Parts: sequence; structure tokens; C-alpha cells
Amino acid sequence: MRTTDTILAVAGSLLLAACASGGRQTTTGATAPVAPAIGRPIPYPVTYSLGYEAALERGTRSKSGAPGPAYWQQWADYTLTARLIPEEKRLEGRGTIVYQNNSPDTLGVLQLNLYQNLHQEGAPRAYPTEVTGGTELVRIVADGEQLREGGQEGPRYSVFATTLSVFPPQPVAPGDEVTIEIDWSFDIPRRGAGGRMGWQGDESFFLAYWYPQMAVYNDVVGWQADWFLGLAEFYAGFASYDLTIEVPEGYVVMATGALENPDEVLAPGVAQRLRRAANSDAVVHVVTAEDRGACTRSGEDGYLRWHFVSDRVRDVTFAASSTHLWDAARTAVGDRDGDGTTDYTRVDALYSEDAPRWAEMVGYEQHAITFHSDYTGIPYPWPHMSAVESGGGGGGMEYPMMTLIGDYTQSNDTALYHVTSHELAHMWQPMIVNSDERRHAWIDEGAATFIESQAAREVFPGRANEALDREVYLRMARLGFAGEMMRWSELLGLQAYGVTSYQKSATVLAVLRELLGEETFLRAYRTFLDEWAFRHPYPWDLFATFERVSGRELDWFWRSWYYETWTLDQAVASVEETGDGTRIVIIDNGWIPMPVRLTITRADGQVLNREIPVEAWLAGATTAAITLPTGPSATKVEIDAAHAFPDIDRANNVWIR
Repeated sequence: MRTTDTILAVAGSLLLAACASGGRQTTTGATAPVAPAIGRPIPYPVTYSLGYEAALERGTRSKSGAPGPAYWQQWADYTLTARLIPEEKRLEGRGTIVYQNNSPDTLGVLQLNLYQNLHQEGAPRAYPTEVTGGTELVRIVADGEQLREGGQEGPRYSVFATTLSVFPPQPVAPGDEVTIEIDWSFDIPRRGAGGRMGWQGDESFFLAYWYPQMAVYNDVVGWQADWFLGLAEFYAGFASYDLTIEVPEGYVVMATGALENPDEVLAPGVAQRLRRAANSDAVVHVVTAEDRGACTRSGEDGYLRWHFVSDRVRDVTFAASSTHLWDAARTAVGDRDGDGTTDYTRVDALYSEDAPRWAEMVGYEQHAITFHSDYTGIPYPWPHMSAVESGGGGGGMEYPMMTLIGDYTQSNDTALYHVTSHELAHMWQPMIVNSDERRHAWIDEGAATFIESQAAREVFPGRANEALDREVYLRMARLGFAGEMMRWSELLGLQAYGVTSYQKSATVLAVLRELLGEETFLRAYRTFLDEWAFRHPYPWDLFATFERVSGRELDWFWRSWYYETWTLDQAVASVEETGDGTRIVIIDNGWIPMPVRLTITRADGQVLNREIPVEAWLAGATTAAITLPTGPSATKVEIDAAHAFPDIDRANNVWIR
């Protein structure tokens, strides 16, 4: 999710100069640490959670960061039907879930998420939200036996906040499966699930978090059924979905999955244009203003049944609109199946005539999907990627094969490209590399923010994309709002959640790239993505993978940047000409230890690069000195002239004679 309005509000007052960062040749000068500081914290080794430690011992995880030889994960097959009643703003659903227990544990209780219960009266939530009543459960059946609500024994179910607990007739043994049938309904909130779903009039609906969904049961925490409070996002297991959406004729539906019956629901001309778009590099106008009211076939009872199927996805969502335009084209994703030829996916834009910037959306999607496929090393794996315009405001929200984005009418093309690239980057994290967004939002949000900046370099060359995120992080850090990334995201609070998960995390990835070098960084990052594709990684898997691939011990880095709210503040303390040469003393005013990259200009115009290694600080020192050989006097000394690191006070980074 990209909360663009918040980001721009924070960043709007910042005057940024374009800055370039790149490789540099450095030589390490003689470094003399001065006396250790009293009370300066020394980063201690990274420690694991008890659940992760146990996973290492059981062999489901490995200390190298790769999945362990005994790694397992659960699976579910969903058959869902949703009936949308636009005039009532209501959804009626029924579904069957076949849940496979691939764990070594016998499960006496099954946990499901009822996200719509965020909208119940009195539900726990991070901030006020619309009250619509939540999910009304009509019927629950487990392995053929109807369950009663409440009680202490026997087959039953109970609901508490956004968690549905199902007690089946028999515990589900390892290797067994259970079949759950549920009928439910709910009134659709105008802006639901923290602004991640909703409707506009009777004409446009976007349904997310709309069905009872199995919570994740994994090898680290068991059932992860944290309540949804409307702030931190979601965690779901991989599954297959057979989805039928019943909507009135005249509504175009876009959903997670491949549309199985286009000729049964789309008017012949529209279906033909959709097929053409799948093989066209140029935009095809699948549904135009002239098609309005005649873009679908007629239904026997006034309703049409749209059928979608998907596999290895963690969720399904859908949009239904009687007024949106529909543009589409294909874009290259690389060699998806290993046959040596380029593969493609279809990209779609569904938007209203009141969102003129969206006429460029298909082009933005084409660039982002192709770029991200190449940058991550994982070709986009699904048949389409669809962006749906949600009306006024900014920001966006990601779902498998789908994203919901504001109209951006009051913004600009740069902002719309950025949010598009960000949401599409989420197709890799967390839709493929499936981390726990509820507890560790920074893993996917920071990565999406970082990658969106890499892609934007090609679209808007010369623009300081990473610098904007860095300056937002620094501004919030100075105000005390940049939290610890390793704190549970839901516990960060409204002020710290955004900057910690997005700008701080993205900035630290850029710092890691500068520390390791572009080639090593990309090799480690792609290794992590490849090894954890369609699996559930934890932060320690990411940390260990980078250490394994880079061949470097980085506990000091993870502890300082990810576990703490420390900041970086290196300063030039003094420059002296002595009989032995030029002595430069650096003081470390911050608590984050980092290498000191010095650019030294001498009186004859010669420019020298020197680096004080991070080890100078890891014993607790706060000052270090280097001495240059006798020669022309120094006229300028600058720390981090490339602005590669987020120093909180750059006023003390430069000394000029």
C-alpha cells in the first residue's frame, strides 16, 4: 500500500537537490581510534525469536537463510461465490474451503480471518472507522457436520473481533484435510478495511477482504491470527481459487485469476477486443464510453456469472463497474517457462472519464511489470495485472493481479507512475515472497518503495527518487517518529508506522546497497527472492541470506538499523597540518556505526578518497583519525560527498579551510 498523500504532506516542505550516488574508488587510510565513549551502545548480535529458534532446530529454517530441508507450509482450495447487490450495497457469499494440513502438528482448532468485523460496533481498531455491522455468518459446516456457535465442547465455532475459530468434529491430523462450508453476508462499507475496499454510488465496487479466509499456520508461530485493526496489513497462505461473481448485467468485472467464460459474459465486440489486447503492444480500448450499457451480454435473471480461476495466490479480490472504461495491452515479463522465448502478460486499466491521467495507466503498468520482472529476476507469473481507479484522493492498495489506486486528478503524472510502480512491485513482495505484513510491514513496503525508485529512474531520469524517501525519513527521525523496524508493525502507532515501514526501510536498503556494492546487493536480494518464492520468509531469513551471499558478518548493521531508533551523525572534528602530514579527526555523534567515506581536496587540486572502516566504532569509540602523507595542505574535507548515507546533520560533514 502506498499512502501517497501522507508522504507528500510530510515531504512537501522539503527542498531537495538532485544527488547522484554511485560507485567510487576508495583507499583506506591509517585509522587511529581515540578513547572509547562512556555509555555509547555497541551493537550486540542479532537474536532470534523463540519460535524461529525452534524452527532452526527442527530444520524448517536454516542458518544460511534458505528454507530448511524440513520446510513445510499449508495449502487450501477455495470454491467461492459472491453475489453483489449494488442497490443495497450488500454482498452475499457462500464458499467451500478444503484445507490441507501439511504440518507435523494435529490441529484441534482452525483459525480464519473475518476482516469485515473491523466494521462491527465496538470492534478493536487502530482509529475510528465506518460501522456497518461486520460479517453475518449464516451457516458453517465442517466435514459435513453443521456447527453451533459457542460452547466448550464438541463441533462448534466462536468469533472474537476479526478471528473465527472453528472446532471441527475431529482434529485434523498431519497429512489430512478438512472441508469447511460457510455462507455469509455483509453490508459493504463506503471505504472499508482501512480504505482498502469500498464503492462509489451504485456504479463502481471494489471488494477485498470479503470472504472468511484461513489464517496462516506456519513453522515459526503456529496460528498467526492477530486481529486486524485497520493499520498494518495482511498475512495469508497460498491457495487455489475457483471464483464465481454474480453481478447485474451491464457491470464489467475484473478479478484475481483468469476469466474462464469471457464469451458468456462480454458482448461479442468487447470479448474480441480483449483477445486482441492480449497480443498487442499498443493500447486496445476494450470498453469505451460508447459501449456503456451494452458491454455485456444479458442474463436470464438480470445477473451474469463471471468465472475466474487462479492458483498459488494468497488472496482474491474483484472490481465491478457499470461506468468504467477499460484499456488493455500486453507487456514482456521475460522467459517465464524456460523455453528461451519472451513471455507476456496482459495489463489492464479500469477507470472513469473523470480520471484523465489514467489514459496513461497501461503504459505505466507495461513499464513497471517489465522492469520489476527484470530487476527481481522473477518473471511476473500470472495472466494479467489490473489497475482499478477508486475515485478521489491518492494512494493505492495491492492484491494478487490487482491494485486499487486513486484518480490522482489533483496530483501529477510523476506521482501516478510512482504509486503504480509501487503497487505492482508488491506482486513480488508479498504476493510471491509472502512475508507477514501484520508484524513486519517493512519487508514488503520498504522493498516496494525501493524498487519503485529504481524503476522511476528510467521514466524520469535525473530525478532524485531515493533522496525524497531519505529526506522524509530524516525529517521524521528528527521529530522522533521513526520507529524500530523489528517492532511489530501494528504496535508502532499511526505516526511511526508509515515512515518506518516505507521510507526508513527503503532508505536502509539503499544504504545496504552502497555498503555491499550494486552487484553483491542484487545477487543477495535476488537469491532471497528466488529461494523464498511462494514461501513464507521471516526477517532473519533475509538477514542471513545477505550475509551468506556477501560473505560478510552484518549483525552490527541489522541491530543498528532494524532493531533500534538510532541515527547516523558523522562529523569532521578537526583538520591539522603536522610534521607527519595532514591529521583528520572524525567524531561520531550518532549511535549507528558506519564506514566514514572521506573526500579530501588538497591545495593543488588533487582529490583523495579515504575510508575509515566501521570497525573503528564497533569497540565503542566516538572519534577516529587518519593521517595523510606530507604534501599540499588540505583545503576541503567532506564526509559522504555522494550523499549515499542518511546522515541526520550534514552541516557538520564538511570542513573548508
